[in-house]
Amino acid sequence: MFTDTAVIKVRAGDGGNGAVTFHREKYVASGGPDGGDGGRGGSVVFVADDGVNTLSDFRYRRKYIAENGQNGGHKRCSGKTGPDLIVKVPRGTLLYDQQTGRLMADLSGDEPFVAAKGGRGGWGNSHFATATRQTPRFAKPGTPGEALDIRLELKLLADVGLVGFPNVGKSSLLSVVSEAKPQVADYHFTTLSPVLGVVRVGEGTSFVMADIPGIIEGASEGVGLGHEFLRHIERCRLLVHLVDVAGSEGRDPLEDFEAINKELEAFNPELASRPMIVAGNKCDLASDEQVEAFAAAVRGRGYEFFPLMAAIAHGTEPLMNRCAALLSELPPIRSYEPEPEARPDPDALRDRSVTVTVHEGVYFVEGDWLLQVMRGVNFGDYESLQYFERVLRAAGVIDALEKAGATEGDTVSIYDFEFDFVV
Repeated sequence: MFTDTAVIKVRAGDGGNGAVTFHREKYVASGGPDGGDGGRGGSVVFVADDGVNTLSDFRYRRKYIAENGQNGGHKRCSGKTGPDLIVKVPRGTLLYDQQTGRLMADLSGDEPFVAAKGGRGGWGNSHFATATRQTPRFAKPGTPGEALDIRLELKLLADVGLVGFPNVGKSSLLSVVSEAKPQVADYHFTTLSPVLGVVRVGEGTSFVMADIPGIIEGASEGVGLGHEFLRHIERCRLLVHLVDVAGSEGRDPLEDFEAINKELEAFNPELASRPMIVAGNKCDLASDEQVEAFAAAVRGRGYEFFPLMAAIAHGTEPLMNRCAALLSELPPIRSYEPEPEARPDPDALRDRSVTVTVHEGVYFVEGDWLLQVMRGVNFGDYESLQYFERVLRAAGVIDALEKAGATEGDTVSIYDFEFDFVV
């Protein structure tokens, strides 16, 4: 099944924790702290792979989690960095932040994109040794890796897009001008997914053509296959509008032409101004008067017209030559510029505010930043508690408690860690 949209969860690895170890060696007294740093967590990296054609794999696997960094070791040995998780997607895939809708990356080139960065490793206790604190029994924990939901959307990379009502001969045309093998049959919606083919015109000249299925009148309202696959022509530099000039199904060719153009404009107004060539197919079933009348009508609207009998490849060579000539003058396939990420407020990053509430004589202190600090505190070690106290004073927590009315001997609770308040 052709799948061109998916929503997945990605999570980078957490950084490893710093180690609390001390140098132990024969004949070496008081070797001092030698705890190593934790390793960085692995990142989640997306790359474009020409061997992948759809997003169908993401229908069965929704979570992508990179490995954590290893904890630090003794002898100042740093923990091993977690390997990056490489996620392969088809070329032309767009990555959106599902929560904000921001376009993160357009994977049309070979440059990999880091969607979620791994957490930093924590410092070992060797970093906290001072002249007065020679045996620190605490270290910093690693920071968590980034996690987010990502929406994947595939927009195929094609130079020329074939548009038109079902059963007008788009698949037949693609099959005779390229090596693509689309299914060809005499009923509507034979083609249920976009098909790409490489068209070679002369020596060293080629371009990619895409057969886009499912466009009929009312597609914008969900009729037929709806607009499900129209996103794939948004990158096309040139459109070839195929029309059954014989009206073999009882429809008027000019009305068909106008109806499809309205559907394209309803989907994306930019498509209305996209360069377009009109090809009249099934000329063998139409009279000369029908062909000439339709040709005059579309030329009067400013379009070039080419008569075709796609089933027997009659008239296809002039059309392909004209497509190649126009493509040589048109800009390259469109790429989408990622939207800038909202920069965090520097004041918010430095925010060390806390909330102090009083319940039954106990002062409860809460603050998101405190959780990270407390992960690295050894509450059974006096020097580690002294370090924690200095952090609380520097961040203004002690002042906040005094402002809330805490006095000597009152009980203070910080996320289940309780102590007597001392001024």
